[in-house]
Amino acid sequence: MPEPPRQPGPRTATRGQRLALVLGLTVAALFLVWLFSAILTPFVLALCIAYFLDPLATRLARLGLPRGLGALVLVAGLMALALIALLLLYPLIIAQVGTLLARLPSYATGIAAAIQEGLAGLEERLGPEVFDTRLRDLAVSQIGAILAFLGTAATRLIGGGYALFSVFTLVVVTPVVAFYLLRDWPRIMMRLESWLPRRSAGTLRVLARDADRVLSAWLRGQLLCCALLAAYYAIGLSAVGLELGLMVGIASGLLSFIPYVGSMTGLATALLLAMGQFGTFNGVGMVLAIFVTGQVVEGYIIYPRLLGDRVELHAVWVIFALFAGGVAFGFLGVLLAVPMAAALGVLARYWLRRYLESPLYLDPPRTGL
Repeated sequence: MPEPPRQPGPRTATRGQRLALVLGLTVAALFLVWLFSAILTPFVLALCIAYFLDPLATRLARLGLPRGLGALVLVAGLMALALIALLLLYPLIIAQVGTLLARLPSYATGIAAAIQEGLAGLEERLGPEVFDTRLRDLAVSQIGAILAFLGTAATRLIGGGYALFSVFTLVVVTPVVAFYLLRDWPRIMMRLESWLPRRSAGTLRVLARDADRVLSAWLRGQLLCCALLAAYYAIGLSAVGLELGLMVGIASGLLSFIPYVGSMTGLATALLLAMGQFGTFNGVGMVLAIFVTGQVVEGYIIYPRLLGDRVELHAVWVIFALFAGGVAFGFLGVLLAVPMAAALGVLARYWLRRYLESPLYLDPPRTGL
């Protein structure tokens, strides 16, 4: 007896099925990131490089250069620039680390003397009944140990920074993966777009374009901003005679991608080193003037021209995302933090618009009980 023909399944997905799909994909993605977090860093870094270079590769393709050859030229050029920067800066940074180790005791003595002088002045103005002498002696006695610990930790971090990336990862894995991703980027995007659910494909395309616009504007503008600030701080601090000005300036500029945190950390470090080296308020004042000028130029010239109103990522949201990503997944989380923050920001604005257009918001207020 022949089997009866099977009835076709429902052609429309239920709300529960859509919700299960979204939740399932989210949980699976988070689980895979957690499971493979130890090996994902070079691949995510290669993805960032491919995303950053894709507009240049597209322009080269429009000019007639094959996509594969353009990707090879761009990735090789970027690696060559990184190698040149490493060869030029590495000896200077190592020399400055040696200077820090050699001068750390004298820096601690100079800073302790400056703090003791300042506390003595406060004691004279406020009187011993307001300002406890024992508190002053305790603060001065501990400043040397604190500075020695911070200096040793900083030098260990700089000296052991290679542990974040192995030589094999830097030289082979990341460039190779970046090349293949950049070469096949249009096909990858088309394939991902073909997998979008047909019901929501239009909305998802709009959200993806908005996230790409926000992320690309922030990423490219912030990288240029960090490079300009690193050059300015390094040149300025070295020009006023700060012995570790090159290292502090480069670190301050690179850390500026964390809004306010990088500049404040660099300012505090530079002021402490200036107190230890110069021992006068004139030297400290010159260092302070360099950072104040840098912040003014960044806030009123560099940031508005490079980023302007195109970036819809609030500074507090970026800081939270970077620290949350770092706590959750380490350096991998820092790489993923800003893209996730941009995507979540776009989704939040989309749902806010939906809410403001819905009866939940537009229902008239009650006129009586």
